[in-house]
This record gives sequence, C-alpha cells and structure tokens, in this order.
Amino acid sequence: MKLRLGLGLLGAMALAALLAPALAGLLGHDPDLPDLFNRFAPPSASHPLGTDDLGRDMLLRLLFGARVSLAVGLAVALAATGLGVVLGLLAAWRGGWVDALLMRLADGLLALPALPLLVVLAAVDPGKLGLPRGAVGTDILRIVVILTLFGWVGVARLARAAALGELALDYVAAARVSGASEARVMWRHVLPNISGPILVAAALAVAGAILAESTLSFLGLGIAPPAPSWGNMLSNAQELVFSAPLGAVWPGLAILLTVAGCSLLADGLRRR
Repeated sequence: MKLRLGLGLLGAMALAALLAPALAGLLGHDPDLPDLFNRFAPPSASHPLGTDDLGRDMLLRLLFGARVSLAVGLAVALAATGLGVVLGLLAAWRGGWVDALLMRLADGLLALPALPLLVVLAAVDPGKLGLPRGAVGTDILRIVVILTLFGWVGVARLARAAALGELALDYVAAARVSGASEARVMWRHVLPNISGPILVAAALAVAGAILAESTLSFLGLGIAPPAPSWGNMLSNAQELVFSAPLGAVWPGLAILLTVAGCSLLADGLRRR
C-alpha cells in the first residue's frame, strides 16, 4: 500500500512537471514574465491557482519549480548513491588501509555541520569557476555537486556494512572456489544481494536533496530568480504570508507531498 501510494504521488508530480510547458502554452502565460496589472489575482480559469506578487501564474511556477526540484533530487540520489556504493564496496573488498582511509573520511564528513558548509559552498561565485552566472543549468549543477559531496557518506557506510556481512557467507566462498575474480564476486554476487537497503537509501536521498535544495533556494543561494523553485517561491512569499498566504501554502504543500511520496516509497521498498 505504501509503495503504491508513494509511487502514485511521485508519478503524479513527475507527470505534472513534464506537462508544464504544454500547460503554459494552453494557458498562454509565461511563468517568468511579470504582469503587474494582475497582482494577487484570485483563482480563475486563466489562473487556476491565482497569481503572485508580480502577477505570475502560481500553477505554472509550481510545475516549473517541480522540474527543478525533481531534477536536483534524482541527480543527487543517483550521483551520491553511485559514489557511495563504489566506495563502500571498495572499502569492504580491499580492507586494510583503504577501508580505514575511506571510513575516516566518511566519519570526518559526518562530524562537520552540514547546513553551514552547504551555505558557504553554495555562496561561491560560479563565475570564478568559469561557469555562466544566473543560468538555471549552472545553479542545478552547482547544487548537485555540493549535495553529492556530502550525500555519499551514509550510502557508503551502509554498502560497506552490508557487503562485509555478505562476504562472510558460503555462496561467496563457493564463487571464489569456482574461480570467480574478486571484482566479479563483488559486482555480480555481493552487489545484487545488498541492493535492497541501497534502494531504500536512494529513495530517502531524493527527499533529502529536495529539502536541501529548497533550503538553499529559500536562503537565496540556490536557484536564482526569476527561474521558479519551490524554495525561492517560499522566500518571496515570506513577507506576504499574512496578506497573501496562498503564496506560501502551494510551494510548501508541493514540498510536503513530494517528500512524503519519497518516504512512503522508501518504507514500501523496505517492507518489500
């Protein structure tokens, strides 16, 4: 039940994000173009969720913001999970100083205060790194790299612990006796048997990445306006929360539903 509900929520959000350009053409609005004559317009056929303080359509901005948040969440989950699995299996396979070095690096990253470091790293000017300033692709890439640098640690520790347990079992000894190389044992035998907890960790990583991106955008260090992001939509609405509360309700609800979908998916995968 939880697995189906989580997949349904995430599938509906992903489908809505994919259809955002078509809906923008159908409604005839540009989500980034201000219309000061329609500020705080109530919901209508032309603006199903009303407009914001600059007259931009709220529904379209939510859906285009979903494209950003889901892209960041999936990219971070794939990158962090892939890196964590590789390093965790390497630590379990090689042992010795390789294991000690990787795990001490992981312990050091876990000991650091994550949010302040994310804020500091996100504040780095992309122009100094040779990247174009203010481009949505640049902002997404910067956030994905920063979150991946911290996100691999938990997956690596999980993969290492699970792999060490599998390496002590009889089927691994049988594979070695049959002539399988150590690399084949790890990638063809051990990895498929530890994929369950890794998939759960990946689903939770999507939720964590979406929350982190929203936090950075809320602080003005994520996706730069006028490109929509759930975080910068909340940031724009915070000063108008009493006079126009729906400006904060809709992006907050979108974050809530997406993170709840990821959590339900992770719990369903764990039970399965």
